[in-house]
Amino acid sequence: MSAAGAAAYWAAEVARTSRAIGREVRVDACAVLDRSADLPLRRAGLWSPNRSCRLIAAMDGWLAVNLPRADDLDLVPAWLGHAVRGDLWRGVVAEVASRPAMELVDQARLLGLPVARVGEVAPGGPAVAARPLGVPRLRDGVPRVVDLSAMWAGPLCGAVLADMGADVTRYEDSRRPDPTRTATPNLYRRLNRRKRHATIDLGSRSGLAAMAGILAEAHIVITSARSRAFAAWGLNPEVVAGGNPGLTWVAISGHGWEGDGADRVAFGDDAAAAGGLLRWTRAGAPRFAGDALADPLTGLAAAAAAMRAWSAGGGVLVDAALARVAADAVRR
Repeated sequence: MSAAGAAAYWAAEVARTSRAIGREVRVDACAVLDRSADLPLRRAGLWSPNRSCRLIAAMDGWLAVNLPRADDLDLVPAWLGHAVRGDLWRGVVAEVASRPAMELVDQARLLGLPVARVGEVAPGGPAVAARPLGVPRLRDGVPRVVDLSAMWAGPLCGAVLADMGADVTRYEDSRRPDPTRTATPNLYRRLNRRKRHATIDLGSRSGLAAMAGILAEAHIVITSARSRAFAAWGLNPEVVAGGNPGLTWVAISGHGWEGDGADRVAFGDDAAAAGGLLRWTRAGAPRFAGDALADPLTGLAAAAAAMRAWSAGGGVLVDAALARVAADAVRR
């Protein structure tokens, strides 16, 4: 299936699920994939349209190397084991060609760099996993949603829930605001227009105590940070569900909230490549098929899963991994 076909599938799931429990949400499957009005994009190919991610041939496969942040560029010498002279990307391409792909992925993982092997996530598993977290508690009325996510997938999930009629409050860490607020302000407004807004200092004891109280009253929480961040704050799902057993926790991540990929950093382009959501040349070489496709697809898939979990009483951890959703799009 193409990305457009996968978007249509998840849009239909959102419509069906929202219609059953509240106000039907109709998502334009083509528009939801399109950020061209929000930032300069170029044609997809070896480079992603936003030009931060590149497909590079390694010794035994292809890598998607994503360097969207200034810190990522600074870490390239540590990743490769030596300084790069001259043009950075030219040096990366030359070095990667002589190295095993998974060796480079593993080293990137240690440094927090978003690097993935093309097709490393095989199709066939569930796009979104769910497991028991607490005890279901059927509720009437409007679900209260706490949106702690950033970037694209998580805020899109929250936007769908808000359109369905949920009371969504978006909390941003005062020390680490959502980068899309300034990088793509029009997209930020579209994704957050129906939400309440608040800031909180998650680097302080008082801020963490306040957030613990907020989560204790929530019906649904949406996150996009890795699980270790919440463990460090003492706000991991099991702790929160101890006092709020009917909570639905929607964990959006690159390679999974739990398991072997829980510590990996990923964004929409490298995650799409990990799931094989690409196009291929006649010679069998991969090319990007669109702009950060794993992000909007995961936002829709997570929203549908969140609505299903809440309508059944909650007490569920929804594990929505960008790479798995991308792989699922390939097999459908």
